[in-house]
Amino acid sequence: MDLIPIFKGYWERSDLFDVVLRLMLNLTNPALLLYREELPADKTSRNFYLQIISHLQMYKEALTNTAIWAIFSKKLGEILQIEWQERGEETSLVVERILILVRNVLQVPADPDAEKRTDNDASIHDQILWALHQSGMVDIFLYISSMENEHQYYMHILEIVSLMLREQSPVELASAALQRSSLEKQRDESELLAIRLEETQERFTKVRKYAGARHSRFGGTFVLKEVKSISDQDLIYHKPLNNIEDLNFDVEKNKQKRPKNRLPMKSERTERRSAYSVRLFLKEFCVEFLTGAYNNLMHSVKDGLVRAKAQANDESYYLWAMKFFMEFNRNYNFQVQLVSETMHTQTFHFVQTQLENCYEMMVSDKKKLLLWSRRMHLALKAYQELLMTLTAMDKSTDATVRNSSKVIKSNIFYVIEYRELILMLLLNFDEVKMSRAYLKDLIETAHIFLKLLEQFCSRSHLVVQKPAVRRKKKKINKDSNQTPQETLRDPEALWDELGPQLSVVLQGHTEISSDVIPFDAVSDKDIDEQKVDAMRNIQTYLQEHKFEEAISLLRASREVWPENDCFGNPYMSPEEEFMSIRDIFMADIPRILHEVAHGVVPQQ
Repeated sequence: MDLIPIFKGYWERSDLFDVVLRLMLNLTNPALLLYREELPADKTSRNFYLQIISHLQMYKEALTNTAIWAIFSKKLGEILQIEWQERGEETSLVVERILILVRNVLQVPADPDAEKRTDNDASIHDQILWALHQSGMVDIFLYISSMENEHQYYMHILEIVSLMLREQSPVELASAALQRSSLEKQRDESELLAIRLEETQERFTKVRKYAGARHSRFGGTFVLKEVKSISDQDLIYHKPLNNIEDLNFDVEKNKQKRPKNRLPMKSERTERRSAYSVRLFLKEFCVEFLTGAYNNLMHSVKDGLVRAKAQANDESYYLWAMKFFMEFNRNYNFQVQLVSETMHTQTFHFVQTQLENCYEMMVSDKKKLLLWSRRMHLALKAYQELLMTLTAMDKSTDATVRNSSKVIKSNIFYVIEYRELILMLLLNFDEVKMSRAYLKDLIETAHIFLKLLEQFCSRSHLVVQKPAVRRKKKKINKDSNQTPQETLRDPEALWDELGPQLSVVLQGHTEISSDVIPFDAVSDKDIDEQKVDAMRNIQTYLQEHKFEEAISLLRASREVWPENDCFGNPYMSPEEEFMSIRDIFMADIPRILHEVAHGVVPQQ
């Protein structure tokens, strides 16, 4: 706290600013990092740890001054005005140190007993957020997260955003308005009435306890008929019984105490309602972040996680951001394009991998059991929100959104590993390792998953458990008198059978050839006739379950006939390519051109 006057008075001197900034950075380092993310077990080390936490809480309270953050905001603004190619290494380090300082201050845990703040009151954390907002630091966070040239700071921004919103509920923020709703007022009144009723009941109990007319020694002795004691006589009971069911022989017995390592894990309540003004500006921040930065930032962070460029266990921030902002988008003004970066099959695979990895680490790394349990709970909540967003997409009025949801569901319900994930989590639940809140979220997730699976299977989709091995069949000459109409089936029913298998091939589970030539320059047919032949050949390959050949021909035809996107465009996602193949399959293409191309002459 003694550094604050020096910082405020001499911040324009760059050498002194840099020294004070580094010193503040060292003083605000998270206490848990000093102990390698493990709470100290012995008494002396635990006392030192608690002292460090109390010092950090004092630092956090001292940094609620808006003037301090205004200086940092001005310094960051000056640096960010310089083109990123022209910045030196020291200048970039200053930006990173300021962001880490903000992260360190926000991560300091709150002390509710010392603050004595109720909901809708401004806690110290709320005061820090308000100071960041008033000084312009929050606007700088939005600017950095929306600029592709500043991608080296994306992970710091994601950590800061997660700490800013760690006590907030997405539903509460999405419903925050300039005027309090009647439902919110009614809820506050009911909570106050419940507290008053509880206090009245406690007061009445104390009065009855200490102001009774008679003491318990004159309660009397009772004989229970038809209930034998050890001496084969009627049982004698020395306490008043209003109801025979209240008879209890275990009152004076010593209860068996459970060991500490076998106690159920406690659930921590982290959400609270901040001050009204703080909730309003946080809601505005979430809307702007979703609109201008979410997809870009999450793509870059995911790339860093996959390529192992980030620090260990940074996946937790990614999973938290996915869960929070997708839930906020769903409750505020659902627009799936705002969260399109995290709404595809690859995201389901990533989250499932994190769930399985966290469970394996809980079994092997027992010293950090609590940390791995929390990370697994984060991954589960992210998976739950993915399913909830799928449900919201099914209810959309846009047909494209509903089709995208259908493609994603066909993938996750077709692959057996996706289908058995929820069952595996339910079977592996352990109350010692996982909290009751985790169990509640797991049951809700299982309910949502089963509802989606029920709706999906009710549409006559074929869910294959084990893909059959295709064997080459001998060519059989068909009867020339058989008409083409006899071999045709309903396209919709046939597509319901082919669609899930095609989705798996499109996801990259098999190799697809790229040496197909759909256009023959020396052929007598013109380019339009060969284009129709290519479409018809794609239909034939699909009907014969030759999915690799159909996809290969589609992509080759796309390069030959790029106009009007008849075969799609080169930048299509797997879901869009799936819909393009479906359109070709359902198209009514002239059959004579196809028969001539295969040497079949129709009978006169």
